[in-house]
Amino acid sequence: MRTVLNNIFTYINLSKGEEEKTKVLDFVKSSISFRGANLWILACAIVVASVGLNVNSTAVIIGAMLISPLMGPIIGAGFGLGIYDFDLLKKSLKNLLIATIVGLVVSTIYFYISPFKEAQPELLSRTAPNIYDILIAFFGGLVGAIAITRVEKGNPIPGVAIATALMPPLCTAGYGLAMGSYKFFFGAIYLYSINCVFICISTFFIVKYLDYPTKKQLDEKLQKRVKYIITGLIIVLILPSIYFAYQLIEEKKYQQQIDLFIHNEFTNKGITVVYKKTKFIEKPKKLELGFLSKRYQPDEIKKLNQSLKEYEIKDTKLIVIQDTTDLKSDILNEINFNKSKLSQKDVSILNLKKQLAANTYDNKALLAEIKILFPEVDNISMSNHTFNENSDSTTTVPVLIYTSKAPLENEYTKKMTLWLQQRLAKKDIELYRRPLKAFKKMQPKKVVQK
Repeated sequence: MRTVLNNIFTYINLSKGEEEKTKVLDFVKSSISFRGANLWILACAIVVASVGLNVNSTAVIIGAMLISPLMGPIIGAGFGLGIYDFDLLKKSLKNLLIATIVGLVVSTIYFYISPFKEAQPELLSRTAPNIYDILIAFFGGLVGAIAITRVEKGNPIPGVAIATALMPPLCTAGYGLAMGSYKFFFGAIYLYSINCVFICISTFFIVKYLDYPTKKQLDEKLQKRVKYIITGLIIVLILPSIYFAYQLIEEKKYQQQIDLFIHNEFTNKGITVVYKKTKFIEKPKKLELGFLSKRYQPDEIKKLNQSLKEYEIKDTKLIVIQDTTDLKSDILNEINFNKSKLSQKDVSILNLKKQLAANTYDNKALLAEIKILFPEVDNISMSNHTFNENSDSTTTVPVLIYTSKAPLENEYTKKMTLWLQQRLAKKDIELYRRPLKAFKKMQPKKVVQK
């Protein structure tokens, strides 16, 4: 039995692969300061994260979290608390406060001048923290603290930066300030505080577990005071998040029952629902529905409201949104109108194609036939030309331009004209000659590559 326990302890022993404690502390102390390059990196990361939230780009937000140096002072605070180094704790908290203020200022300025003011889903998801966010922050902080104390740091630290998500809630708080929305600001700051505190607490536990030497020995009374402060802080942060988590679970259950109600009472009966909106926070709760063609009488709506209780949808009022117009007819009329517009476009395109075909000649085929009858001709170009006879009328005449070394005699010119009239079924055809030398001057010169 003892051998089995020893083997299990070997597997879970964190001392294996641990870096020297003095080196770890030096690394932690060096990463908490926000001056110079670190401050610039933080400001740029805030802008990147704000842009990602603004355009709802998850990839951009993840990139901002990876380059953010916010983890440094939080880990430093955990170490300071764990080894009772209150100077390190104060310095870490001071730098974290500076970083938080810089983040709020930069993100507020960005969202204030940004032309896109609409709250995207990535923003909305950072305004209502719950117990799951605490679990993510705590266990993510554990991974981060363990990784820092290893000789080989490996890949966990970037993953911790993404999982704990310090940047997005800070930027969302800036959005709340820019928009004057206290709901956004306090919700996001609460999530940011949860992440910071529970990363710090998880670091404190790792420091204690690995038995880092304390800077000063505290009497039992002061140690108890520190424990009470940590316990009180956990309770203050965890109780509201448990409430939010409960609300989230209740809302999910409520939405599931609403979907079941709509499916059974309307969809299964062939009634198309085109509009649905639930107001979960209001008292009583409200369910608004709109239909494609179905019209309900007041007694039918009353009966539907009563049937909500059968689906365990309590304290909810069903509101059917309908007017005197026939929505289905309007949609069908719109579709038919659009089809008519499309048909007119098709006719116009077909007419243009016919005009284009009527004005186009197969010069290559004509040249092959002309060369048999008139070998003196070297090349041709034939197309329709429109002439203005006066201000009110125009005439379109097929014109053939040919090239030859010498002009064709009148007899051959007449023969070619008569042949073209028969060949193309055209009454009037005009012939013009272009000298061969002049034609060659018009040709692009060949570029010989050396």
